[in-house]
Amino acid sequence: MSRKLEVLLRENLKDLGKCGDVVRVAPGYARNFLIPRRLATEANEENKRLMARRRIRLDAEEVKRNAEIDARVAKLAGAIVSTSGKADEGGHLFGSVSAANIAELLHKAGHGAVTEKDVRIDAPLKTVGAHAVKLHVFGDRYADVQVVITAEPSA
Repeated sequence: MSRKLEVLLRENLKDLGKCGDVVRVAPGYARNFLIPRRLATEANEENKRLMARRRIRLDAEEVKRNAEIDARVAKLAGAIVSTSGKADEGGHLFGSVSAANIAELLHKAGHGAVTEKDVRIDAPLKTVGAHAVKLHVFGDRYADVQVVITAEPSA
């Protein structure tokens, strides 16, 4: 027989639920982890009423944050940055364009603080041409940008 205990979540927990949700968990998990860390509390009527007000505020903040994220994704989506490098006749660069280079190009193009870890490429770009690159914006949100690499004219 598995006896479950109902608790009211005080925070959003990835695998359990959102703030204000009443969830059933093992008594030991509630007693030893959730309640001491103030992640959950007893699921009584007063706590539910108080948590409902907090949930309204948190939902409003989440809507605002999602709007900011959507605006950033829209700003970055379709952005095109370009760079040049020495290349052979076949279009292979004598160097490469790394995630750090792409982040710097985006920063110089006025797209805010983009870090190297936000740029998602499997390997440095080593060929001339247009390359689609994913940028991590927040959570599971990504923006696609275009990196155009041209060959420097030979002297």
